[in-house]
Amino acid sequence: MDQVNGSLVTEFVLLGLAQSLGMQIFLFVFFSLFYVGIILGNLFIMLTVIFDSHLHSPMYILLANLSLIDVGLSSTTVPRMISDLFSGCKIISFHNCMIQMFFIHVMGGVEMVLLIAMAFDRYTAICKPLHYLTTMNTKTCMLLVVAAWIIGVIHAVSQFVFVINLPFCGPNNVGSFYCDFPRVIKLACMDTYRLEFVVTANSGFISMGTFFFLIVSYIFILATVRQHSSKDLSKAFVTLSAHITVLVLFFTPCMFLYVWPFPTKSMDKFFAIVDFVITPVLNPAIYTLRNRDMKVAMGRLSRQVVSSRDIP
Repeated sequence: MDQVNGSLVTEFVLLGLAQSLGMQIFLFVFFSLFYVGIILGNLFIMLTVIFDSHLHSPMYILLANLSLIDVGLSSTTVPRMISDLFSGCKIISFHNCMIQMFFIHVMGGVEMVLLIAMAFDRYTAICKPLHYLTTMNTKTCMLLVVAAWIIGVIHAVSQFVFVINLPFCGPNNVGSFYCDFPRVIKLACMDTYRLEFVVTANSGFISMGTFFFLIVSYIFILATVRQHSSKDLSKAFVTLSAHITVLVLFFTPCMFLYVWPFPTKSMDKFFAIVDFVITPVLNPAIYTLRNRDMKVAMGRLSRQVVSSRDIP
């Protein structure tokens, strides 16, 4: 067998999600419907923001980028999950495994920074409305988006450069239905304790720190609003509850997968499915059903599409 980066392993074995045919059919339908929902829902948000001039503001630009990331994050794993359901031998090549890990962490890092940027946008809009147009202008918004992508790439590269050069010469069963740094590192033919700590610190502790920072930020916003009036507090709570829901859905699986010292395969499957399937399809619903401007803009875009089709 040819060597790959000094490694004897050229492919990895992935774990199956279900053994019985009935469960495989159920998961196939479930994943397929949700993946279609992820693609259509998030693309509709992106197109609405792009083509509706009323939504060319920082809040909606950040939302469109979040939708783009949700599509990308889901697409790194879900199509493979669907195709592997009825496959007897779930094999992924060394290079495809590395590519999958890299893009999972790029998308995850970008989403983390975007959520921070969205929290800052809400803080400025709610707590300092008179300064909003000068603080969160289009230039600042675009800088935040570019910074999110740069940080996401750095986050992925800082782990990838170590893993790509590890020697793999023995077991090649990843123990999961997708490739990720903690599981692949354990298969290396060397002591990887320090590298495992680096991955835990990079992905786990950063996720945990970012989550608690954002929760504290939202509590601070609500406490600030409470000083003004109970009416403003209720409006702010309705707005921020959607953001807090996204935070819980996104960060809880991350903290479990990278920090929890006693992972089980069943919990690993559950939280990974939440991150890759559930959260990306719920984000469009969470951000649109509670946002009047977004619903109006989507209705306007839908009517334009229908009227254009009716024109002979």
